[in-house]
Amino acid sequence: MAMIRKASHSFVLRRAKIAALAATLAVAGVAGVAGTARADAAASQTQLQVSARPFAIDGKKVYLPAALVNGESYIGLRSLNDQLGIATSWDPKTKVTTLTGRGRTMQLTPASEYRLNGERLYASPAYIQAGSTFVPLRFVLESFGYSIGYDASSKTVSIAPIAENGLSWKTEQLTHAATKLSLTVSYPVFSGMENQEAQAKINAKLKADAEKYAASGRQTLEKAAKDNADAEKSYPDTNIPPVEYEGIYTIAQNSAGLLSLYVDYYVYLGGAHGGTERVPYTFDLKTGNLLTLKDVAGGSADYVPIINRAIQTQIKERKLDLLAPFKTIEADRPFFMKNGAVVVYFEQYEYTPYAAGMPEFAVPLSAFK
Repeated sequence: MAMIRKASHSFVLRRAKIAALAATLAVAGVAGVAGTARADAAASQTQLQVSARPFAIDGKKVYLPAALVNGESYIGLRSLNDQLGIATSWDPKTKVTTLTGRGRTMQLTPASEYRLNGERLYASPAYIQAGSTFVPLRFVLESFGYSIGYDASSKTVSIAPIAENGLSWKTEQLTHAATKLSLTVSYPVFSGMENQEAQAKINAKLKADAEKYAASGRQTLEKAAKDNADAEKSYPDTNIPPVEYEGIYTIAQNSAGLLSLYVDYYVYLGGAHGGTERVPYTFDLKTGNLLTLKDVAGGSADYVPIINRAIQTQIKERKLDLLAPFKTIEADRPFFMKNGAVVVYFEQYEYTPYAAGMPEFAVPLSAFK
């Protein structure tokens, strides 16, 4: 297993923020889904400045209740049902809200979790206000296979469904638990692909890698747990938190005959904070083969300098504070695909300070033509 890198700042923040979701949902569930006002849960939450904002949904302009929280757009759950056909339901016994649509099921649970097709995800918390629930717009809609755009001149958010490959997936997990130790590695199992041999090949690769990382992660945890237990015996006043290992996958693109995803393997061994390693995959659904960066760039001989120029431009536009000057990517740089663009990223501390997280740089495929 490769060396565990420092945790992505955004990944750690999402893990922390979701605790707020737990507090809200555990008390009141998701208000407004079943038509019952539960405004009491909003008392301890940020008061949202909700207003009717312009949206273009499949080209049709509508005004929907929305809000901004720390620069992130939120939308009311009812709007997902009324305008996008994403069904919402609330179970008062389990206090779980379920969103369904486009072959996906997302659950918001009182145990501080978003789950998509059984996979645990980290995102900013939901907010309840005046009997309505607001969820992070980009996170939820991209999870359901929609593209999100923004027109600055009209301040309009555009939402359109992505023409996706005809496949579905479910989540399988590898778990292990012991005293002050927990491990959970999730991986997708795909079905419905036209090429069954390619489907079997993809599923076998993802399962084998999940088993490899889980086995290595368990060894790392067991050693750390033993060392921590020895330290606590030597220093009775010391209480070291439990160690944990978690593998979480994200489907980044499922369109145009490509399937691109990545897995974030997070490990916490009892120190100040954990670390993460991102493992990306981009498959050709016709063959089941993994594609290289040069493959997705159309075989362009100049793909490295093209990506370098895009990164340099985005560094300047975003005014990123670099620890060292950026010069070039490697020819086999890890990447994933998203919305028809190649996405390369800096690892934590590779070029940027911890606060910058894992900066991502999207380069549209048109740049290689």
